[in-house]
Amino acid sequence: MGRENFFWHKLHSLTGIVPVGFYLLQHLTLNTFSLAGPDKYNSVSAFFYNMPEHLLWAIEITLIYIPLLFHAVYGLFIASRAKANYFTSNYKWSQNRMYTLQRWSGIFLFFFIIWHVAQTTLQVKLYGAERVSFDHMHNLFMINGYAFLVLYAIGVLAASYHLCYGLWNFCIRWGITIGERAQIGMQKFSFALFLVVTAIGWLALLGFFLRGSGSSEPITAIIP
Repeated sequence: MGRENFFWHKLHSLTGIVPVGFYLLQHLTLNTFSLAGPDKYNSVSAFFYNMPEHLLWAIEITLIYIPLLFHAVYGLFIASRAKANYFTSNYKWSQNRMYTLQRWSGIFLFFFIIWHVAQTTLQVKLYGAERVSFDHMHNLFMINGYAFLVLYAIGVLAASYHLCYGLWNFCIRWGITIGERAQIGMQKFSFALFLVVTAIGWLALLGFFLRGSGSSEPITAIIP
């Protein structure tokens, strides 16, 4: 690997953890307010949309969009040049399987996130915060035979795996886990974290089932 590729690979690995990975964790965690009911969930959205618009734009562009766009585009570049050998090798090591699933989950997430942003962030910019209210998201998940709910569940699963395997890979690439014992330990930790993060995301989706809709106070009414 050339010096330039080495730098970009390390930067790609870093942005996958900070800030993209951190944002994913806080995003899923805040969405679990759906379990507390429509008004609690809407109050979380109101907190962010009550921020000065220029400050919110600055945070979104510098800490979310630019790092995410770089990580996604460069990730596709890496995937296009990758030579996975899980299906062709006689030695189907767990690392080969993890590597293959990492590439597949990344490609899926590239398109899923574009769709998700179009369904949420873009809708808010065009039509207002009510497009991410509890009632609106509940109705989205309930229509078309729960197709969107299933899609989001798969998206959470893919994002969780991509992050947690990326953490294992990050620790190797940045020289944190050098020995085999340390790498195996981190692999086990990453798998446990994958289960936890997936559970958090699925619990957030479950909240829209348990609480229903129709009784929430609009986000615009919460914002002073």
